[in-house]
Amino acid sequence: MLVENSIWPLTTSLSGISVLLGSVMLFHMKKGGLELVLISLLSLLISLYFWWKEVVIEGTYQGLHTKEVQKNLTLGFILFVVSEALIFFSFFFAFFYNSLIPSVNLGGVWPPVGIETLDASAIPLLNTVILFMSGICVTASQHYIVGKNRKNGILYLTITVVLGLIFLYFQFYEYKNSLFSISDSVFGASFFLLTGFHGFHVLIGVIFLIVSLIRLIAYHYSENHFLNATFASIYYHFVDVVWIFLYGVIYCWGSGI
Repeated sequence: MLVENSIWPLTTSLSGISVLLGSVMLFHMKKGGLELVLISLLSLLISLYFWWKEVVIEGTYQGLHTKEVQKNLTLGFILFVVSEALIFFSFFFAFFYNSLIPSVNLGGVWPPVGIETLDASAIPLLNTVILFMSGICVTASQHYIVGKNRKNGILYLTITVVLGLIFLYFQFYEYKNSLFSISDSVFGASFFLLTGFHGFHVLIGVIFLIVSLIRLIAYHYSENHFLNATFASIYYHFVDVVWIFLYGVIYCWGSGI
């Protein structure tokens, strides 16, 4: 048995595209860009709310998430993570291409002449520790959820969310005090694109975990029904792995350390 068709994935996709188009218009000072972004964000939030609500009703209250449905959901989630990994791969490839063969315009060196890179042993290292600890906590939470220890599952999932928010704060602080910007040569563009895209994924992961936490508190998970928590844990671990590569490549090797 499969679940019924839903319009919310389509409206979510259209809303996401509209946010992108509105952002491009806004960045280029085009009239109507801000209005399109705000309307699209509102549409996106409404679509996500009703989509999540529909999934919760199907799986928790109607019992429609059979083994076959869960298998399809798992396959879809795996394909989603693979697509995200390929996007990061393309960004890393661009970084390696420019850093291994720096052009004359960059002074023939990497980092480019005039760029004062960030200290990898300061905030980036602290954020690495924070993200590593949050990965341990989300693993512990998943272990307790599977083991039907709801109290500890809630505790460790809450700690994971807090650590994720702390990571985002320190990344914002790092951006605010950076001595170069996204417009400072291809180094600045690559740095802020990779770290910013990763930070956006951390934000998505935190939201994913918050939804999982709310559902755990509301007794939505059972002995055979905790797929949402599993997906949230896998996604957050994916973000952790990407950060390890990012820290080693961007902050350490790419900064000339």
